[in-house]
Amino acid sequence: MELCYLLAFPDADDGKTPTREQIMGLKDAPYFQPIDIDLVSLGEETVLIESHAVQVIRQRYDGCVQMLECRFELAHPFSASVLQERAKIESTLQSKFIPTQYRENGLYEEYTILLVKDAKPSPDKWIEKNALALAKLIRSQREVFDKSEIEEILMSRTRHSTKELTLVDWDGAVIIAPHEDYQSDIALLKIGNYQLLHYRMLDESIDGMLDKINETFFTGKRRPRPTRGVIRQIAEHKLEVMVDFERVEQNLLLIGDWYTAKLYEAIQNEFYLKDWKESVKNKLDNLEGIVQTIKDNFSLSLETVWARVEMLAWALMLMGYLYLTFVDLGLLQR
Repeated sequence: MELCYLLAFPDADDGKTPTREQIMGLKDAPYFQPIDIDLVSLGEETVLIESHAVQVIRQRYDGCVQMLECRFELAHPFSASVLQERAKIESTLQSKFIPTQYRENGLYEEYTILLVKDAKPSPDKWIEKNALALAKLIRSQREVFDKSEIEEILMSRTRHSTKELTLVDWDGAVIIAPHEDYQSDIALLKIGNYQLLHYRMLDESIDGMLDKINETFFTGKRRPRPTRGVIRQIAEHKLEVMVDFERVEQNLLLIGDWYTAKLYEAIQNEFYLKDWKESVKNKLDNLEGIVQTIKDNFSLSLETVWARVEMLAWALMLMGYLYLTFVDLGLLQR
């Protein structure tokens, strides 16, 4: 059998204008292709890890996330020794390609897909026969699962025909295709992982803005002291995040044919993409309220300052008027 190991991590482009591509190969020529996702190929290479030749395809999505598709063969993927070998291969791939800062803070996604050509007597019966082994492989765990846990892991299945089936879980998937037509489903799983990481990046960016607001306006001060420059920076950053959020949200509507729509719905559910969308949206709404409050406070502060300046000016004018009055009356010597 063959394993497809996906890695996704933040990776901004270099500002150049590369040749953009379109995600192709979805089954049954869907009515809507995911044209809103800018895809750029970064190259292919083969690396030797633990005596396995690993084919690595690198791509960049929307100029912000690098996606790696790493494929290698395993003779007996369910055996304990092979599970250890697989863990070493995946760990080496992470160390080789993911920047240290993202490995340390966990801002990356990994996903394992088992590619199966022969599943006899039928895909469902093959899954039931290997249920425990598949659950361990998908979750990358050696622990013994109880029956309900196994059923939950192997529950989400999408069928393209009686002999073609794709099983999707949070940590991994199984694609059964007698004609080795894996790439269309891999493309959808890559999109799902990209969108999940993108939501996590947006969430972290919003948290960073909230920390900056707290540090700038409140930490170690008796009351907020906003400045026009800081407010402008926060507003600009917030606008960038909102535009980014809208782009990701629109990409959730990109599938049109019956099979890819059904499989993509399963991916959304298993990856909790809709929950992530709501969470980020709520944070954006809260941030909008906080920024507006700061702007209002800044406006009130300016009004207060101008009012005091105006009062001082009137006081000076009054003092000048009194001085001239006293001089005219001869009460003060010239």
